[in-house]
Parts: sequence; C-alpha cells; structure tokens
Amino acid sequence: MNIIQLQLYVLICIQAAVSDLLTDLGSNVTINCDLDENEVYWILLKTADPPTVILRTLYNIQQITPIPPFYYNKTFRNKYSVQFKHRLVINNVTTDELGVYFCMNTRTPPKLSNSTRLHLNESTQLTVLNECHNHTDQNQTQWKIIIIIFGLMNGLLVIVVLGLVKVFVVGNRGSEEQSEQLNTDQQQMQVIEPHQDQLNYAAVDFSKLRRNIRSSQINSTYATLNLPK
Repeated sequence: MNIIQLQLYVLICIQAAVSDLLTDLGSNVTINCDLDENEVYWILLKTADPPTVILRTLYNIQQITPIPPFYYNKTFRNKYSVQFKHRLVINNVTTDELGVYFCMNTRTPPKLSNSTRLHLNESTQLTVLNECHNHTDQNQTQWKIIIIIFGLMNGLLVIVVLGLVKVFVVGNRGSEEQSEQLNTDQQQMQVIEPHQDQLNYAAVDFSKLRRNIRSSQINSTYATLNLPK
C-alpha cells in the first residue's frame, strides 16, 4: 500500500461522514466497519501524523473458525482485537488511542468506511487537564526544592573552604612565629656561651699576692722554729 495515496484518499473522503464516539479512560470501545468486504485494513489517523495501519483482518462466512488478524506492530496485540464482521475493539482506552478510525478494503480502487472520531468526555478531559496541571505543579515544586538544596550545599561548601583556608593561614603564621622565636633563642644562646667560657677559664695571677707577703712575718715564723743551742 502506498502511504501517499492513502493520505490523499483520507484527506478527500474522511471528512464526508465522521461520527463522534465519547469514552472514558480505561474503557473498552467497539467500532463498526460498514464495508461489505472479506478483507479490510483498520487505520488510525491522528492530527499532524500520517495514517497508522493497525491490522488487516480476514472474514469468510463459510469458515467456522475465524482467521486471526495480522498486526502491523506487535504492541497492537494487547490493545486491539477484532470481533464478528470486522468490528474493531479497543481495550483499556488511553490518550494514545484517541483519533479517527476507519476501515478500508484491500482491493483497487480502495473504499473507505465512515470514520469514527474517538475522544474523551468533557468530565474526563477536565480530569486529565487537572492531572496534567497537578503534575506540572509537582514538577515545579520538586525543581524548587532541588534548587534550594543545591544553593544550601553550595553555601556550606563555601563556608568549609573558607574555614580550611583560615586554618591553613593561621597555622602558617603560627609556624613562622615559632620558627622566629626559636631562631631568636638560638642567637641569644650563641651570645651567652662565649661569656660563660671567659668566666670559667679566667686565669688567677698569684704574683701580686706573693709581693704583699711581709718579710717580718716570714722571719717571725722561722724564729719560732729555731731550737735553743
């Protein structure tokens, strides 16, 4: 099937007869195909998107066992199924399944059925909008909390860095002062040591003491020691 041709047929024919089908999220919906054909395509058309071929179904009244449809995407198996006479069943409707549905025969020239526009009830739409709004508010609140935490962490980091710098500077100053004090003490010791050496090794001159001894004292001493003759 040429997708460009399909788009042209859709744009020309699909606007002729469109019926609205209201539904709620999570509901099951059945859409009829009004073509009297043995083989048809089921197609979904969304705004600004190319048509999506969902499946191809075969129907033969002479066959007792229905022929299973052929899905063009494996993910469609859990969402779409086919009932009697090409009726399409949509299970557990979500916002992804909203759009215009129609069936088309597989022969040339193609025939399009009347299309069905599937959309939500007004109450459901309001609920969805409120959920989206609440979700947006929650995201904004989470971002605000993240920004505040990030700012606090940055402030704490700055305080820690400043404290480390202060400790480092004060420590260097204390080390320099201790070094200067040690150098000063060493210099004072070097000055005191020569004076101590001079005091310890001072010579005593006894020559002057000898001169001061009186000769009379010497004579008197020897006089007392002389024996009588």
